[in-house]
Amino acid sequence: MFIKILTKMYGGKKHYYASLVENKRVDGKVRQTVKANLGPVTEEQIPYLKAAYSKNKPRLVYNENE
Repeated sequence: MFIKILTKMYGGKKHYYASLVENKRVDGKVRQTVKANLGPVTEEQIPYLKAAYSKNKPRLVYNENE
């Protein structure tokens, strides 16, 4: 499963919507099925949402001493 971000343009402004998506192989082809619509998100929230569902968890906050 992964987070899929859809970008829509309304009135010259970008709006982002997040969905939880699963890939499955059906009849030899990969199909994406939406498991949950997470709704509108801000541009700042996108990396945190993707990191929460990634296999390799990246560090998003760094200490100044490192």
